[in-house]
Amino acid sequence: MEYPFLRSLPGAGSMSKYSEVIILCEDRQQEVFARHFLVNCGICRRRIRIHIAPKGMVSGEHYVRTRYPVEVRSYRARSPNLNIALVVLIDSDLCRIEERRRQLEQSLVEHNLQMLQSVEKIGVFIPRRNIETWIHYLQGENVNEIEIYAKFQNEGICKPLVAELARTRHQLLPDDAPASLQAACSELERIL
Repeated sequence: MEYPFLRSLPGAGSMSKYSEVIILCEDRQQEVFARHFLVNCGICRRRIRIHIAPKGMVSGEHYVRTRYPVEVRSYRARSPNLNIALVVLIDSDLCRIEERRRQLEQSLVEHNLQMLQSVEKIGVFIPRRNIETWIHYLQGENVNEIEIYAKFQNEGICKPLVAELARTRHQLLPDDAPASLQAACSELERIL
């Protein structure tokens, strides 16, 4: 027997029942990647809200780091009453993934916020060196996480690749997959 009222409770139902999913990201390529992945996982496109670094104002990485505690605070204030999630994308650039994660944790401390809790639907995804590394890998190229891979003229070029990644998300990635992409797959459990 199905109980329709359960679908409206926070945390109840599937990911498609989210009231809202916030994507905090550095640039348009990350936004297209994340949005398309979520939609292909069943999240309603209209429920996705984007916070993207304004062009030319500050670096994308700086924008995400400074906005992160604001978004975490907002998530925590709203999540008791709404089924929401926060998806954060930030490139590791020259840092190691662990170092970038520590920087984000430090930004929480500086704003008197607790570290992320395991029950919170907040996923932090840190492509190393940048999101293009993942896309080039998904195109079938041999990649490493040190080189800078070319940006794409059309950010939408990743859509079929991302759709396939979403479709096969329950399968293990091949051993040659970038370590940061493998880490991202385990981070998915927080929001999906």
